[in-house]
Amino acid sequence: MDIHSIPQLRDPVALLAFSGWSDAGEAATYAASHFLSVWAKDSSSDAPELIAHVDSEDYFDYQVNRPLVRIDQGQVRELTWPDVRVMSIQTPSLPFDLVVVQGAEPSMRWKQFSKELLDFFDDLEVSMIVTFGSMLSDSPHTRPISISATGSHPDLSARLGVGVSTYQGPTGILGVLLDGAHKRGIDAVSLWAPLPHYASSSPSPKATLALINAFEDLMGVRIPEGELPDLTTRWEESMDMLAEQDSDVASYIKELEENTDASSIPDATGDSIAREFERYLRRQKED
Repeated sequence: MDIHSIPQLRDPVALLAFSGWSDAGEAATYAASHFLSVWAKDSSSDAPELIAHVDSEDYFDYQVNRPLVRIDQGQVRELTWPDVRVMSIQTPSLPFDLVVVQGAEPSMRWKQFSKELLDFFDDLEVSMIVTFGSMLSDSPHTRPISISATGSHPDLSARLGVGVSTYQGPTGILGVLLDGAHKRGIDAVSLWAPLPHYASSSPSPKATLALINAFEDLMGVRIPEGELPDLTTRWEESMDMLAEQDSDVASYIKELEENTDASSIPDATGDSIAREFERYLRRQKED
């Protein structure tokens, strides 16, 4: 890892998203990019700063994550190698600063990669890690996206009001980092957004917005949404149009809706309504 600086940050929270296995529809990496773009436009804060990056051949298989070539008038203009970038954001409007980690999921040597990144988090005195992920699922685009939020250990889950992971099976670099964070005593929460597998193309603004809203609920803060609500509406309309043009797709979506509704527990007086109301109050206060 090439470290450019170790800035003084306020109780920093690290946001992690990697392209590839844990980034269906690029919803997770778009969520991380949204944080960077929001504060790049915020005149009350400094622009996001690149404080470290990883582009070592020790971690990337270039047959899996190939470098990209940009061409200008027949000449090679730029060769871009897969990497992982660590950005710091000073956020006066939040009670903490942010460290955003984004890039290609490493292909190899995950133990060493995780150690390097978590060592750097120790240097930055990161107080919490939040990972963003997105996956394909049997869910219809017409229903709200239900984010899976789990803590790295039961005590943390109880304190933050999130679930305890019961998943067993193959994992990605996010799972390795969460395990490493737990062993170091760093609080860590995983947020996953399910996407309809018939609508897996990028971008997926509805899932991206759901991840950002889940982060707001978790931390009790407001994040500017920018164009995401409008993009979500257009995305839903495009999915509706797909169903209108193909009766098989429409029938399949209806079946998914019935299954989803049958498995959902009515929560009109429960936590979901409370979260929406709290988010509304935060936005009203900011506006």
